[in-house]
Amino acid sequence: MSAAGRAGFVARGVVYVLIGVLAIRIAVGSGGGQADREGALAEVSGRPFGAAVLWALAVGFGCMALWRGIRAIRVRGGDRKVASRLMDGGRAVFYATVCWGTVTFAAGTDRGSNGNAKSRDWTRTALQLPYGQPLVGAAGCVLAGIGVVLAVRAAMRRFLRRLDLAATPTGTRQVVTALGVGGGVARGMVATAAGIFVLVAAIRFDPEQAKGVDATLRSLAGTPAGPWLLVAVAIGLMLFGAFSFASARWRRM
Repeated sequence: MSAAGRAGFVARGVVYVLIGVLAIRIAVGSGGGQADREGALAEVSGRPFGAAVLWALAVGFGCMALWRGIRAIRVRGGDRKVASRLMDGGRAVFYATVCWGTVTFAAGTDRGSNGNAKSRDWTRTALQLPYGQPLVGAAGCVLAGIGVVLAVRAAMRRFLRRLDLAATPTGTRQVVTALGVGGGVARGMVATAAGIFVLVAAIRFDPEQAKGVDATLRSLAGTPAGPWLLVAVAIGLMLFGAFSFASARWRRM
């Protein structure tokens, strides 16, 4: 099953690199595409052999979901902590959802999707549920907390424990470490910001405050740092994409 996991990391890398490129275009005012998964898929579809690449990405995400699911339930390695198994299970569900979204996009049945609108719609629906406001608030806190954990773990270089770099040159290890730190911190920042927006939506009981990845990234350009913060985060997301490629090569499966 290691081949499935490696295929999934490649697919993840492609999407993150494209999101970073789209975000840089937004920052410099040279493009109007969405800087999120849907925007990345749209960018792929407009290229030569785009349809084939879309289906390849769908297969990659499906492989990632399968690999994560097997890691969550397999008997071998029974000493793994329950929390680790649960995390793998959650990731399996997430990547299965991403796989399905990519399939529907490749099939042409979801080409008009908008991540920002979906986030607002989901938040609006959740707020109408019994105890919807505290539930949405809790979801925002969880998402922001996950972002903080991702950034801190990346800064602490925890990812190195999962890579087999012993036989690689020192320069290669340094590059992979830099990719993991820079990319992981940037990904954590985006998740934290998105979680804060969901929390604000709950507090104000206003689903319009919720933002998808694209709107979250665009909001960075409105900070005192201006578009430079967006450029920095965009470069970080591209680094995470490159780190995903490195994971496909050196991750312990």
